[in-house]
Amino acid sequence: MNSSTLSERNIPFNCYPAGMRNPDGPLSGRRREAARNDVEILDAARSVFLEDPSAPIAAVAARAHVGISALYRRYPSKEDLLRDLARDGLRRYVTELESALADERDPWTAYAECLARILDGGSQALAQRLAGTFTPAPDMAELAQRASALAVQVHETAQRHKVLREDVSPGDVTLLLETLSAVTLPDADRGVPLRRRYLALFLQALRAPAAGPLPGRPASPDEVAARWRTRL
Repeated sequence: MNSSTLSERNIPFNCYPAGMRNPDGPLSGRRREAARNDVEILDAARSVFLEDPSAPIAAVAARAHVGISALYRRYPSKEDLLRDLARDGLRRYVTELESALADERDPWTAYAECLARILDGGSQALAQRLAGTFTPAPDMAELAQRASALAVQVHETAQRHKVLREDVSPGDVTLLLETLSAVTLPDADRGVPLRRRYLALFLQALRAPAAGPLPGRPASPDEVAARWRTRL
């Protein structure tokens, strides 16, 4: 699945709010502005909640440069915003995994660049970081299952081609990416190059043949999925 775009200001199609997509013609001025605001709000929320999932919704409005009333018109509560943001993250994650499976380059390049795109986009890490902070909508369970199945497929493809060490599990990679996504500095511009630097270190450890066996057991799919239970 490739990311589609609409001609109006190159706003990603899958970021338009529900009910605002119009494949048969251009959006009206008001609807186009609302769609653009929604993209800006989601982009701002992604940055804010990657840094601090407990941040107030006012921090998102400030980062997006929109009034708090405009944000509340679109998202009546923080939980509504978190839910939409996690859904968007899952969709982005699915897109990157599908792109990796369609990549016909050598298996290690396809796998390594997939992890790099996921890390840069923050999609998978954000979805997991927000897990348990809101009540998921029914469609999100299907998205999460789709993402999980694709992640396993990408992982097993790399192992089948003997470029990924056999004692690493999909859960290991999920948690490693989350660890990397938490690397930040006061200078925000330093975060991306540092995360890429440490990803390169992780990839050296992940690539087959392995230098030696890993201790302990990997996180199971049930343990990773359990984090989606709503926290009281």
